[in-house]
This record gives sequence, structure tokens and C-alpha cells, in this order.
Amino acid sequence: MYVCVCKAVTDTQIKNAIVNGVCTRRQLFQCFGVGGDCGKCNKHVKELLNRNLQQQSIIQTASNQPALNAC
Repeated sequence: MYVCVCKAVTDTQIKNAIVNGVCTRRQLFQCFGVGGDCGKCNKHVKELLNRNLQQQSIIQTASNQPALNAC
């Protein structure tokens, strides 16, 4: 699903970036430009970021694995 129509960025692209170490909205903006034009996607980008970082934290805690990224 498109999250940022202005930059044609999908939720899958954002999730993949988070898995690969992106952990702030600023970094997502630097990678994709999301939130820089009309700003309508900011709320959804923030929700995706928070949800995916939380899921990664839960998975790492459950598996007793060290954190893969430095968020």
C-alpha cells in the first residue's frame, strides 16, 4: 500500500528500511523523502515506524538475540 503518494513510497519499502536499521522519521525522510512535501503521510509513517520497531524489540527479547540495529 502506498504510504506517501507524493514520493510513491510503500509500506513494504518502509518496513524493509526499518529491518535494515532505519529507526527515525528523519532517516526515513533522508532515504525516501517521505513527509517532506504535503505531510499527509507523517502520521502513518510514524505509526509504521513505532509498530515495526516495537515488533523487532519483542522478537529480539523473546529470542534473546542482541539488537541488530543501533536504534
